[in-house]
Amino acid sequence: MIVLAVLLGVVGIVGSIVPGLPGPPLSWAGLLLMYFFGGTNGAGESMSLTFLLIWLAVTVVVTVVDYLVPAWFTKLTGGSKYASRGAILGLLAGLIFPLPFGMVVSSLLCAFLFELLFGGKGTGESLKSSFGAFLGFLSGTGIKLISSALMLYYIIVYI
Repeated sequence: MIVLAVLLGVVGIVGSIVPGLPGPPLSWAGLLLMYFFGGTNGAGESMSLTFLLIWLAVTVVVTVVDYLVPAWFTKLTGGSKYASRGAILGLLAGLIFPLPFGMVVSSLLCAFLFELLFGGKGTGESLKSSFGAFLGFLSGTGIKLISSALMLYYIIVYI
């Protein structure tokens, strides 16, 4: 079970970057396994239920924020839903065709093209919107990565 907990923590980090994998919830599942089957930390203490529930709250907040931040950044820069959708599609294309910086370039490019073609915006507005959608994606991903990495840290601490 401990190996599975560590594996869930690692997959949680991967899931923080890869769309479709719920990163923080997978990491929290690893913490849950450590709560039931883990050992103690360096001070000889077992994981407390309060600690586990705090991380559950963090996981819920991070998951909700991850859905709200990209839309907020896109709206902040004058973008539409097309820029957000283009950024996500570009990210997936970057995963399939892993060129150097493929996810970054394809996400920006697709957000720009979607806003230009489907959003009916000009070149300057589309570029601004694509950066907003991309920054929103990066912010959400960053928050997920930090929380999942911290949960993996605690999984390892409680081995």
